[in-house]
Amino acid sequence: MTAKSVDAQKRSAAKAAFDFVRPGMKLGLGSGSTAAHFVDLLAEKVRQGFHVIGVPTSEQTRRQALEGGVRLAELDDLLQLDLTVDGTDEFDDALRLVKGGGGALLREKIVAAASDRLVIIADAGKHVARLGAFPLPVEIDRFGAKSTTRRLTEATRALGLNGTIAARPRKDGALFVSDGGHYILDCAFGAIPEPEALAAALDATPGVVEHGLFIGMATTVLVAGVEGVRRMGVAAST
Repeated sequence: MTAKSVDAQKRSAAKAAFDFVRPGMKLGLGSGSTAAHFVDLLAEKVRQGFHVIGVPTSEQTRRQALEGGVRLAELDDLLQLDLTVDGTDEFDDALRLVKGGGGALLREKIVAAASDRLVIIADAGKHVARLGAFPLPVEIDRFGAKSTTRRLTEATRALGLNGTIAARPRKDGALFVSDGGHYILDCAFGAIPEPEALAAALDATPGVVEHGLFIGMATTVLVAGVEGVRRMGVAAST
C-alpha cells in the first residue's frame, strides 16, 4: 500500500470522527499524523461558524490549531472534556493502545483521562492481533535516567520481556526531550502477552513518568481501510 493511500485512510478516519462531535463541545485534540487530519478538518468547520473549545495534547497540535483558528483553552480551566479525538501507533481487539510514537504520550494520557469519551482514529495498518509490533514508548525523568532505565530493564525482564530499551535520539544525535522536559525510552519488547501486567510494572518503577500503554481508555476506534471506515466499540450518541 502506498503512503498516499494510507494517508487517505487516515483522513477518512478523521472525517468519521465528526459523527461524535457536537457544537459547543470541549474537545481534546490529539497529536500525530492522523490526529493532524482531524485538526485540519475541525479548522475548516470553525471557519464556517462551528463553535468548539480545544485542548491540545502537544505544542505541535497547539500551533496547528491556532493557525487554523480553533479556539483553545488550558485543561485546568475546563477540568473535564466532552471528547478527545486522537490517533494511535497500534491497537488490538480489546481497544488497548500503544501510543507515544511522536513523544506526546504524557499529555495525551492526561487529556484522555479528563475526557468523557476517547475516540481513536487510525488506518487499518495500526490494528494488530497482539500489542508490541510498535516499540513501547516510556517517558522518564531526566534525573537518574540511567538508574531508571536499569530498574525498568529488570522489571520487564521479570515479565519475560527481553527486547532492547533505548533512549530516543533526535536527528542531530542529542536525546529527544518531550514537551514536558523528559526523556523517552523506546522499548522493543516484541509481542506483549500481558499488557496489564506490564503497565502495572511500569507504573511501579520510580522515575517512570508515564508509558504508552492506554488500557481501558478508548471508547471507540474508527479504523479506515480500503473498504471504508469500520467502527469498534461504542457508537456515537444521537
